[in-house]
Amino acid sequence: MKGNFHLLYYLRKQKVYKGGPKAIYLRITVDGKRAEMSIGRECQSDKWNGSAGRAIGTKEDVRTLNNYLDSLQSKMRMAHQALLDTGQQVTAASLQGQFVGKSQKSKYLMRLFAEHNSRIKELIGNGFEVNTLKGYVTSEKHLTDFIRKQYTQDDIQISELNYAFINNFEHYLRADCKCSDVSAAKYIKHLKKIVNHCIANGWLKQAPFIAYKSTAKAKERIYLTQKEVDKIIAKEFTIGRLQQVRDIFIFCCFTGLSYADVKKLKRTEIAVGVDGEKWIFTKRQKTETSSHIPILPNAVEILNRYKHNPECENRGLALPVLSNQKTNAYLKEIADVCGIDKHLTFHLARHTFATTITLSNGVPIETVSKILGHSALKTTQHYAKVLDTKVSHDMGKLKQRYSSN
Repeated sequence: MKGNFHLLYYLRKQKVYKGGPKAIYLRITVDGKRAEMSIGRECQSDKWNGSAGRAIGTKEDVRTLNNYLDSLQSKMRMAHQALLDTGQQVTAASLQGQFVGKSQKSKYLMRLFAEHNSRIKELIGNGFEVNTLKGYVTSEKHLTDFIRKQYTQDDIQISELNYAFINNFEHYLRADCKCSDVSAAKYIKHLKKIVNHCIANGWLKQAPFIAYKSTAKAKERIYLTQKEVDKIIAKEFTIGRLQQVRDIFIFCCFTGLSYADVKKLKRTEIAVGVDGEKWIFTKRQKTETSSHIPILPNAVEILNRYKHNPECENRGLALPVLSNQKTNAYLKEIADVCGIDKHLTFHLARHTFATTITLSNGVPIETVSKILGHSALKTTQHYAKVLDTKVSHDMGKLKQRYSSN
């Protein structure tokens, strides 16, 4: 919407008017709403053409006044164009503000990004995690470096954001920063959040992302096969730290808990479920969604193993979980000792639960989604792919049916 405007010059009596010339006022009208202001000039009523909004006559003083009125009208058109160029809403008040130099302060992308990250920092532990902030800080750095390279400046007005900016930023992430498709998509998503914030506040009228579509595809999830899980379970460790990490990793292979969730799991969150067996009743730290998990025998055995662990007893925890850095470092040792070629990380336990432990054994994906604490089935589909063994098993049944005919 262009917000077309109409101007009218007219004479107005001042409160203390006692005769003589009257003050000339300018009325700005946009979409039926008005704003009025004095222009600091006067004119006699008998020398004023109300319909034309100009003084009557050919004398020098009249020509000078009319030229001044024309110049103000020209400046008003420039103020109108400035509002359009910066993506601001055109109203009678905003046009008057722009004209007299009191326009809305321009918004800059990196300032808004810095403000956004500052607010997230204040909410760490109350809806946001440290890793979330780290991701946004990295996005802020990439954007700053891109703007410096592309525009040779530290920041740009949000009015300069367009489809070309997004495409160029994506190219920069992949070509200069060597980001993967998935990582680049994440940083673009962070930029989109700031853009949507600007649109919601009326600072940005156009939608730069309306024609943009990410071509990134999620990486194929890595998981352990049943043989690999059994190999890790069967392995006897003489080093206590490796045994401890192995136990907690296997516990998560049979419960689907993430590292953050098993680390905070308390004994009070383990109770008897509807079937009379032990269940985990917890909330996912990442999404704060409820997760109710029936505990399989393998996991119950591990819980019992650490029942009298001093650290667990003192802190009321279910298991003694080491730091994420140490856990992943020890998992690499475990993979080497067990002869597993895959890059073993703690999150593989969650993938393994979704695929090898549940889906491949006929557990419906809706049930898996509920146990994992996902709010949408689409999220589960990224984690829980159908295994070749499951396909082979199902097709085997079909072969038997046709072979018997």
